[in-house]
Amino acid sequence: MIHGVRLEQIEKELAMAEAALREANEGKARVCARRAVALAAEASLERFPRPGWRGDAMHHLRQIQQEESFPLPIRQAAERLSTKITQRDTAPFTSNPIADAKLIIAYLISSEHDPPQLK
Repeated sequence: MIHGVRLEQIEKELAMAEAALREANEGKARVCARRAVALAAEASLERFPRPGWRGDAMHHLRQIQQEESFPLPIRQAAERLSTKITQRDTAPFTSNPIADAKLIIAYLISSEHDPPQLK
């Protein structure tokens, strides 16, 4: 489980994403949602280290997309959240970045989450 400062940071990013959506700033909402996922991924890495998973929010989302041990809905949410606005008509795209971020975060921080089998 995530505690303390890390959880507060995740909640702050999600709150900023919600505020951005209320202000019709979809780009900022997506950035904040991505940062929230990256914070959860970093916390997960503290419990279950994975080689090559360090990086920015987009790197974490790409890693989540490619991790076959993660459930398909988690990987699909990561794909939608990582799609750039300029590709919204040609690639999977989220209309609700906060919901996708929360889905991924819940999976990453759940105490039942088993670490993926490394190859």
